[in-house]
Amino acid sequence: MRAALAGAAVVRDMYGTSLDRFGKPGGDFATSVDLAAEKAIVDVLRAARPDDAVTGEESGRTGSGDRMWLVDPLCGTLNYAVRSMLVAVNVALRAGSGTGAAASADPFSDEVFWTDGTRARVRAGGTDAPLVPSPASNLVDVNLDPPFPNAPGFRAVDLLAGAGFAARFRPRVVSTTLAVAWVAAGRRAAYVTDGHVQDSVHFAAGIALCQAAGCVVTGIHGQPLHTGPGGLIAAADPETHSALLDLIGTPRNTR
Repeated sequence: MRAALAGAAVVRDMYGTSLDRFGKPGGDFATSVDLAAEKAIVDVLRAARPDDAVTGEESGRTGSGDRMWLVDPLCGTLNYAVRSMLVAVNVALRAGSGTGAAASADPFSDEVFWTDGTRARVRAGGTDAPLVPSPASNLVDVNLDPPFPNAPGFRAVDLLAGAGFAARFRPRVVSTTLAVAWVAAGRRAAYVTDGHVQDSVHFAAGIALCQAAGCVVTGIHGQPLHTGPGGLIAAADPETHSALLDLIGTPRNTR
């Protein structure tokens, strides 16, 4: 939590300033804020756990061992670069094969969503409240950013265009994994993405939060997470999860 909040403070303080951009493969880019926030996060981690490994989105992997910190210093860089406040700062700890402790901070709401692997809470104004998933909003966030490894069999844009989706859900596309934490918090009914999410600096924290909060978390076709074709469905409850599988056209024998 301290590491995530350190990164969030940098993101908040540099908002609206002139940003240097650094090109990355696939047309992506980082900014001077990404680099500064990652340094602030890693400094906290290194001071507390100097022997742990760290994988940062911008700096890559340093160190070795079974304890690996996964750091996404600014999830929603393009949003931030055009002065949209829809961003998150994600820090997660993989110890052995599982991800337990994690935090996802919203720099602009002064909220940090956190889990120790058992409890799932949101801290605001110094007070913790439980994360309680709920399907009541019917809002489903869908990631439309590439890559799309399961196309043409699954394409997120096709899910949104289906009559069955519109009859039950309302789409949202905020382009930051803060929306995964919102599923745990009951602010979204579900989140759907294609792609590889295992040990992802973008998704590790949100997945850990949803699992600790009791959400239904699987791969894109209902299979165990990080198996088969990959992808992610994080749903507030089994009914929402099942409805999304029906809309995606999931072979039931892959569950």
